[in-house]
Amino acid sequence: MSLKIHSTCVNCDVCEPACPNQAIYQGDQYYHIDPDKCTECVGHYQEPECQALCPVEDCITLDPNKKETPQQLTEKFERLKSASD
Repeated sequence: MSLKIHSTCVNCDVCEPACPNQAIYQGDQYYHIDPDKCTECVGHYQEPECQALCPVEDCITLDPNKKETPQQLTEKFERLKSASD
C-alpha cells in the first residue's frame, strides 16, 4: 500500500526530506504523498521513514485505497530506480 498523510499533519517539515523517493510534497494545508512514488521505503529502509520520524501519532498511515503487495512495492522501487539512473 501507499502511505497517506492525514489532516492532523502539523507541517513540521520532517517527512519530506526523509523520503528517498521524493514522494512527499507540500499541499495547500498539509503534506501529501504521491502514491505513484511511494514504496513504503522498500529498497531503502526497513520501515517507512516518514512514519518513523513523524511526531504526530497516526498522522501517516497505510492508504486503504492504494493496496499493494510487497512484490508490487519492490517492482515500483525498481522502476523508480531505473528511471532515475
